[in-house]
Amino acid sequence: MRLVTFTLDDATPRLGAQLGERVADLAALAGAAGSDLPTDLLGLIRAGEGAVDAVRDLLGRAESGRPSGAVHALAEVSLRTPFRPGKIIGVGLNYVEHVAESHRSLDTDREVPDRPVLFSKPATAVTGPGQPILHNADLTKQLDWECELAVVIGRPAFRVREEDAWQHVFGYSIVNDVSARDQRRSGQWFFSKGQDSYAPFGPAVVTADEIADPHDLDLSLAVNGETKQDSNTRYMLFRIPRLIADISSGVTLEPGDVIATGSPSGVGAGMVPPQFLQPGDLVEATIQHIGTLANPVVDAR
Repeated sequence: MRLVTFTLDDATPRLGAQLGERVADLAALAGAAGSDLPTDLLGLIRAGEGAVDAVRDLLGRAESGRPSGAVHALAEVSLRTPFRPGKIIGVGLNYVEHVAESHRSLDTDREVPDRPVLFSKPATAVTGPGQPILHNADLTKQLDWECELAVVIGRPAFRVREEDAWQHVFGYSIVNDVSARDQRRSGQWFFSKGQDSYAPFGPAVVTADEIADPHDLDLSLAVNGETKQDSNTRYMLFRIPRLIADISSGVTLEPGDVIATGSPSGVGAGMVPPQFLQPGDLVEATIQHIGTLANPVVDAR
């Protein structure tokens, strides 16, 4: 399933399922069927497999049984942030070519890391499809992009073995790990990567059963229509089970937490000469089977 949060003219967030070029209002379907569902995506994730099965059952019923006004054309709705994660855990230097370009341009270690490099983004950094990335020239002259596969946690995970990690994955989405390269502080990345709007997230959460192999997905990023990143998740240094096992060795992953699994090469800081985002730019991060997350860059001053 492709699960989304959307709004209509009244701007009230609604939980939906994208069906091709249409979006089904799950609350309307549940109400007509006499079912009780969570009203938002985070609630659905936390409700567990029974609630997700109920959504599948609602969507599997004949279209003739759907109430009037329960299904909308995709062009008539506005997709929003799927949900606000409890935690966003970023993974740095998780593609070998990105390790090399980061060493050249950002003074990181030359050697490939022997364990995942982790950092966090606050929930206040999250923004949704079509929403602005804030460029404040008083804080940065080096605003950069990173297209990343997002893993959405569906079950609590603490001290999970790699072989059991898949049981804790709810689904997948896209995170653009926006970074102010000139705001790194003595090797610490929080302010560089955690400012408001620095975690565009969406446009949908695709449930794990829809992605045959999350380690074989094309991912790319374009700025103003020009491709900057073009790679595949097969080139991850540390794969999803290793990431879940490593993080959960000391931090409890909860339903609705998100792991941003790292960026391939092609970031602005690694280009010759370096290229950085400016107000007026349009950034489009695309991952196969998930979609495109597009965000304009605006002057925040």
